[in-house]
Amino acid sequence: MKNYRNLLLYTGAFAALCPADASAQARKSVPNILLILCDDMGYGDLGCYGQKYIRTPHIDSMARRGMRFTQAYAGSPVSAPSRASLMTGQHAGHGHVRGNREYWPGSPEIVYGQNRDYGVVGQEPYDPGHVILPEIMKKNGYATGMFGKWAGGYEGSCSTPDKRGIDEFYGFVCQFQAHLYYPNFLNRYSASKGDTTTVRIILEDNIQHPMYGEGYEKRPQYSADMIHREALRWLDSRDGERPFFGLFTYTLPHAELRQPDDSILQYYKKRFFVDKTWGGSEGSRYNPVEHTHAEFAAMITRLDIYVGEILAKLKEKGLEENTLVIFTSDNGPHEEGGADPEFFGRDGKLRGLKRQCYEGGIRVPFIAYWPGHVPAGTENDHMLAFYDVLPTFCDLIGDRRFPRKYLNPDLEGDCFDGISFLPALLGDDARQQRHEFLYWEFHETDQIGVRMGDWKLVVKSGKPRLYDLSRDLHEDCDLAGRYPEVVERMVGIVLREHTPSELFRVTLPEI
Repeated sequence: MKNYRNLLLYTGAFAALCPADASAQARKSVPNILLILCDDMGYGDLGCYGQKYIRTPHIDSMARRGMRFTQAYAGSPVSAPSRASLMTGQHAGHGHVRGNREYWPGSPEIVYGQNRDYGVVGQEPYDPGHVILPEIMKKNGYATGMFGKWAGGYEGSCSTPDKRGIDEFYGFVCQFQAHLYYPNFLNRYSASKGDTTTVRIILEDNIQHPMYGEGYEKRPQYSADMIHREALRWLDSRDGERPFFGLFTYTLPHAELRQPDDSILQYYKKRFFVDKTWGGSEGSRYNPVEHTHAEFAAMITRLDIYVGEILAKLKEKGLEENTLVIFTSDNGPHEEGGADPEFFGRDGKLRGLKRQCYEGGIRVPFIAYWPGHVPAGTENDHMLAFYDVLPTFCDLIGDRRFPRKYLNPDLEGDCFDGISFLPALLGDDARQQRHEFLYWEFHETDQIGVRMGDWKLVVKSGKPRLYDLSRDLHEDCDLAGRYPEVVERMVGIVLREHTPSELFRVTLPEI
């Protein structure tokens, strides 16, 4: 409780002293924030969550020195809408982006070396009328940087990093482009380099070789390493004069299962004597791969090394004690590109994978580290979802304008669905407000999920199924027939929380 009260004084003084015209001294008083979001890492993929086959010493150490949440949830069981939930503070029944709607199919082609690629790439844009997380942070005086996957709009749309509060961006505007770890180009927005909008950076050494099949292995420019180096450079340029907000949205460990054949990969090739091969999928941009188990495990260990280098950089620059670092994943584990979640047991004994509203598709690792503020070595079972991150960060930096200042009166139904989990983060569970329920929906598999206490409702094609997570974490025993009154109450939540979407339709249950 002492930590929480001290922080309220700390951020409250900032809010009182300095709204938009904050003095340099006051700006120094608020914490820096780094959010590390990886791609398709399941709840059980890390050592600190029970993984036995994959080495993750740096993230495990972060958990030992910080707080490990055991009931944290993504915003959706798939990438773009999950990231949208984090950015907008809205659940999937209210947000505009509820699926992976693509804008590359049918677009004009461009030739890079001997390879044909798309002239327009990206996903459905965030609604420009609804404020998103980096815009709020920038309005509060933060320098903002994003490195990795955007997935919140296509090139040239109303919602690209340069238009949505990001000062420096390097990575993929389009998540489909991110399927290739050795792509034809990356995207960048950097005003300091003279960019006026998001541009393409052609990877000249890659395009000399095919983007699929034989010859692909000769491509030398590995996007994950390139993105990580840019993120470290941005961190290294922080001088402490202005607080910073970093979104490091790494593409690891998503398919394709390809990376440099270095000591990390060699370690796992020697460890997995019996491995699998996979034949590839050109349409999905997943190249063929040998040693699928070794490739997957090495990708997670490589990501772990990135996290270790980030924490080391903060310490080197004297920023560790004034920077909150959160590590999480955008949804549950995938089985694309040859990945084998059953082999690793990496769903943490949860049912379901990516694209499913069962626990395995949406419950994710979530670790917070902030020396002197987040209690070290703690485990927290507070129930939170990605749409809680935005209000938590507003609470953290003392932004008393949230939510009323950021609601758009001209946008029908504009809202925020999250609850700040700052008290829980700082070890003051007694002051923590709880959710009545959490909500998800996903049109591709026609599923809706609701969690209310220990009750979990999964609606598939309009049919509700009810589970008691306190006794049935794997969601095997459907209790809908035994507890109709609980089903009726939770179906009522669905009907109340779902707003219609022409782009992303789901079948609603009937009472």
